[in-house]
Amino acid sequence: MTIDSDILKNEEKISFALRSLYHRKGYAPYRMGKFEDYELYVKNKDFLPTSELISFTDTNGRLKALKPDVTLSIVRSARPEAGKVQKLYYDENVYRVSESSRCFKEIRQAGLECIGDVNEDLLAEVLGLARESLRLISDGSVLSVSHLGIVGGVLDAVRLEPDARRQALGFIAGKNLHELGALLRENGAEKEAAERLLTLAACSGAPAEVLGRLRALACPQQALSELERLIAKLGEDGLRLDFSILGDMRYYNGIAFQGYVPGVPSGVLSGGQYDRLLHRMGKAGGAIGFACYLDKLERLEVKGHA
Repeated sequence: MTIDSDILKNEEKISFALRSLYHRKGYAPYRMGKFEDYELYVKNKDFLPTSELISFTDTNGRLKALKPDVTLSIVRSARPEAGKVQKLYYDENVYRVSESSRCFKEIRQAGLECIGDVNEDLLAEVLGLARESLRLISDGSVLSVSHLGIVGGVLDAVRLEPDARRQALGFIAGKNLHELGALLRENGAEKEAAERLLTLAACSGAPAEVLGRLRALACPQQALSELERLIAKLGEDGLRLDFSILGDMRYYNGIAFQGYVPGVPSGVLSGGQYDRLLHRMGKAGGAIGFACYLDKLERLEVKGHA
């Protein structure tokens, strides 16, 4: 059967290209229904990008919700085995409030998840696939990478109370160095530790340049060494380091990343390690994955289909 690509929407063209990539790399397709038990999302609401859900009562009296997220469903069904890893990809619709309209919208996502024995080679593989996914979408794409072990270690040294720590993370994510500095002064942070955190929060750029600055910061050595090895495996092309990229540290750990393409003002790909979510849901092992937000790509010209 021949498909006329001219009649496909941009997100459909990109979806086909991404699914083909993940299949070639040995990932298995994951299929799920449109809704899950409401309880799954309530218990993990802080993990979700939205607190607003579309819910309904099923004929058996159980409360259900249209799925706002794919990762939670994959983790719920995962059965990690020692020494093995589940490698899955998906192309699914989720139902959440749109960033642009602030109304509920059916949003298409494609991505992949790895659950089980996650080692550094697999971390490099997933980062490489994230970069390749962006390149399928557009030339000039950039994958920005952070390491939460580095951010967490430098932040720990400042010794903030929980509320102030949450504020600090918000200022780092927003690249708001002025407010971060004011917060540190208000909370009596030791000067040297505060300066280290402010320097780290401002670190963004080519990997070689940023890694050199990190070595001078006395960052947590294990996390820094892991990041250096990953960059060495991947090479620097299409990568940058940016320590404003954070996830909720109750769920995420290690590597975090976001992808950008010219012509779209916000990230079109997001991912990272989420071992803590896995353990919170009673599963052993590690986990890493990412999602491409296909709804953001409708106005782009797709490579090879201009």
